[in-house]
Amino acid sequence: MAELIRFVLSPDGVLVPDTEAKAEGRGVWITLNRDLLVEAIKKKVFARSLKTEVTLPEDLPGLTELRLQQRYLNALGMARKAGQLTFGATKVRGLITTGGLIALITATDAADDGRSKMVGPLKALHYGAAEEGIDGFDVPHFELLSSEQMGLALGMENVIHAALTRGAAAQAAVEKARRLALFIAKPTETDTGRAAVDGDLLPEEQDERREIHG
Repeated sequence: MAELIRFVLSPDGVLVPDTEAKAEGRGVWITLNRDLLVEAIKKKVFARSLKTEVTLPEDLPGLTELRLQQRYLNALGMARKAGQLTFGATKVRGLITTGGLIALITATDAADDGRSKMVGPLKALHYGAAEEGIDGFDVPHFELLSSEQMGLALGMENVIHAALTRGAAAQAAVEKARRLALFIAKPTETDTGRAAVDGDLLPEEQDERREIHG
């Protein structure tokens, strides 16, 4: 199933990203990727799909990325309150060693040596799981935001290294991190982009996510 994001018209006719997929009104779903969103805007997908005039914000891709960042940061805050977010290089390395994390988080401005001290053991953890025949073992590594961005959101001076541990709040943060990562990633050669270019207007009686076949 394709990863999609929903856009809706606000009451004043401005198109906005509905990152929670809960806003009222008819929605247009496109592929969750910044470059493909830019292409969809150029091809006037939203006006054509909604069959009405659409006013676009000055920077819809930037607004969409900001909304996805906010969801991710809010989820990290909830994980911290639930005791499922650990900070500090020493504590994080300990979790990697024991396999007690579900995701590794590194600031985009982390030093190369500090990053390698985390990534190396994480790769070893994955290798060990493969050697033991553990199927589906996956501890993602996210580098999505700066230390200042994460620190401000979490009420700390800076956050360089962090780890999400097991729990519902942490899992929700992982899912929101994945969506932000998908949005800012560059399309691969196998991505046709057709879903983004064509858009997908859902029936009024069933405006919900569904698969788009390219």
